[in-house]
Amino acid sequence: MRKLTYFIACSIDGFIGDLEGDASAMMRFVDEEFFAFLKTEYPETLPTHGRRSLGIDDLPNKRFDTVIQGRSSYDIVLKEGLTSPYAHLREYVASRTLGESPDPNVEIIAEDLVGRVRELKAEDSAFGIYLCGGSALAGELLDEIDELVVKTYPIVQGAGMPMFGADFAVTEFALESVRTFKNGVLVRTYSRKR
Repeated sequence: MRKLTYFIACSIDGFIGDLEGDASAMMRFVDEEFFAFLKTEYPETLPTHGRRSLGIDDLPNKRFDTVIQGRSSYDIVLKEGLTSPYAHLREYVASRTLGESPDPNVEIIAEDLVGRVRELKAEDSAFGIYLCGGSALAGELLDEIDELVVKTYPIVQGAGMPMFGADFAVTEFALESVRTFKNGVLVRTYSRKR
């Protein structure tokens, strides 16, 4: 069974962006040390257009071969004129309203999201599934998430989009590792307690 990993950036107080989901305030913490970590440990989480502009598009995938993102996250790149932000992965967008995919590499999941994710998890692959965001999608898939990789940036936002847009549901995870960076960023990895 493949793992579904929610790989997400957040503030100290648990917000993944402002009230509209804009996370640009966190970008300044992607310094040389932290970028080297991402490039080495999670290269497939870097969007294709960024990989190409940095000349690192040939980096092999290490952990994931599939990405799932929500409509709001996907809309951000669509506004930039990009239709396949993770062309180096199999791409899925969960949306009941998008209709037809604007790109042949992107499959829209309009119905039975949990069922489709379970099918993807049951596939035979050495790689896992990257849950890219956002909040509502993570909330809907909370019971399917096997691992959390939380990149916590040293800022407090006070309000914004929470990591999980869901009803109250206590869900326990076990801390597996913590990595600290000189700029104050923490990367914590948790596995679901089943």
